[in-house]
Amino acid sequence: MRTFIIAIACGLLAANLYYAQPLISAIGADLQVPDATLGLIVTVTQIGYCIGLLFVVPLADRVENRTLVCGMVAVSAVAMAYAGLARGVEPFFIAVTVAGLSSAGAQVLVPLAAHLAPEGRQGRVIGTVMAGLLTGIMLARPVSSALAGLGDWRLAFLVPSGLLAVLAVALWFMLPRHRGVGTGSYGAILRSMAVLLREEPLLRRRAFYQACLFCAFNLFWTAGPMMLQRRFGLSHEEIALFALAGAGGALAAPIAGRMADRGLIRRGTVIAMSALGLSFALTVPAVAMGSVLALAVLAILLDAGTQGNQVVSQNVVYALRPHARGRINAIYMSLMFVGGALGSAIAPLLYVRGGWTACAAAGTGMAVAAFLAFATERRPARV
Repeated sequence: MRTFIIAIACGLLAANLYYAQPLISAIGADLQVPDATLGLIVTVTQIGYCIGLLFVVPLADRVENRTLVCGMVAVSAVAMAYAGLARGVEPFFIAVTVAGLSSAGAQVLVPLAAHLAPEGRQGRVIGTVMAGLLTGIMLARPVSSALAGLGDWRLAFLVPSGLLAVLAVALWFMLPRHRGVGTGSYGAILRSMAVLLREEPLLRRRAFYQACLFCAFNLFWTAGPMMLQRRFGLSHEEIALFALAGAGGALAAPIAGRMADRGLIRRGTVIAMSALGLSFALTVPAVAMGSVLALAVLAILLDAGTQGNQVVSQNVVYALRPHARGRINAIYMSLMFVGGALGSAIAPLLYVRGGWTACAAAGTGMAVAAFLAFATERRPARV
């Protein structure tokens, strides 16, 4: 039950980064953001998330985790409310940046769940928690589209704000107290992250693989709603149904977790990268044929590839140095979200300049880059 509740919490926090994705046109029109820079609406939130990963999540190795998580959730609730009430571009961008920063609390919960898991079941626990986190990511888009259809885009920020306030209280009473075993000053902890990155080649590699796949993932889900609206004429509600179908990709996370527990890391990686690259490439003929159903199936496969590689990669990096999981997770997720932020930023520009074909070429190229890098990896004895 505790793992299930942590999974829900991770999903609610991670969803904050994606509520705006299908609404960038509506938000841009209301706040007067030019088309070519609409991607910044999503990008600044992810930049805030990266800041939280780099400078807040590492504290999990040193301070009491329950207090850290609940504080971050409370800040996130306030920031989301402020974003929903903002009347100008600057206040909105500030609010969503803070919301992104505080949403990094999800990445305190993931290694905490791994720490609390019984020996030999960490892959399954990580898979369950990541399934919750990824379900939150995938449901964020249909939920925000549905809320925008009921009222306007502001509801997509105000309603989650209320849920986060309830979550902060629930987590305080549900989470056990857990203090990290790390020692030294805050500055020493931050400096140690550079040492970890330098000394752990698998951490660098796995972060690069997932950064490439997450770039493609965000490119698809930022440009995709624009394409569905402008090419197929879909409404907010119809785009919500499309995104809901894509949420099925989150089912790959528990499967990937079981594969990781069985030591099938390399096989899982190949399957995940291939699924993303092939599905993204096949979206071009699907769009040309005008088949929304084919696009929905490909979206599920694309999401499954992203989530599958995420789970097996986290299983690898968490095993590197169990006493430093907070810092390792911060490094891994920060680099991953650099890729994600890049995908969100370039998606509208690619779509405006080259249409969906340009977007698909870029997304497929990122999967190929990840696969080529993986092909040079030596088979590590530990996995």
